[in-house]
Amino acid sequence: MELLLKYFPELTDYQCRQFTDIYPLYKDWNSKINVISRKDIENLYEHHVLHSLGIAKMIRFNAGSRVLDFGTGGGFPGIPLAILFPDVHFHLIDSIGKKVRVAMEVAKDIGLKNVSFSHTRGEDENKKFDFVVSRAVMPLSDLIKIIQKNISPEQHNTLANGVICLKGGDLEDEISPFGNRVVVHRLGEDFDEAFFETKKIVYIPLS
Repeated sequence: MELLLKYFPELTDYQCRQFTDIYPLYKDWNSKINVISRKDIENLYEHHVLHSLGIAKMIRFNAGSRVLDFGTGGGFPGIPLAILFPDVHFHLIDSIGKKVRVAMEVAKDIGLKNVSFSHTRGEDENKKFDFVVSRAVMPLSDLIKIIQKNISPEQHNTLANGVICLKGGDLEDEISPFGNRVVVHRLGEDFDEAFFETKKIVYIPLS
């Protein structure tokens, strides 16, 4: 929790309890269903929770916003973001049912009320959202072909509706097709830890 409070000192006592409670839950589930690298579970807060919350360094979702977490795996970035933004609804989808089950059980056990889940492929998800978030699920061009249909035309935030992805490494070839529309933010500017030196957020407006 010290790591999270270092960057998000505004967390309430209830949010702190929720963030504290997810570690033993993920550790237990991960021993049965591998949703996080077994070697990496000890780095849950830095490599998974704080990384997910990096999206909040680009946008603070307004109350009532709807966000689709595409390819959530075990619940990242959706569950940490849902804790941080309790007045925003997050819909978490993944094509692997056992991973969706882990995310559902963790959310239930920490009392998250602003999340829903679906074991489905992104191609089959037809609801509308203000934003789609993901964490290195697939190349941007492929992702946008799938989720363009899910972006609502109604605007509720300072950023235009679109896609926000957590990415790493050299992105030049991946983002070049989008020209001046794409915004790349380096998480190393927000977080001191060495892990974030190569981590980036990519935002592309689609509405």
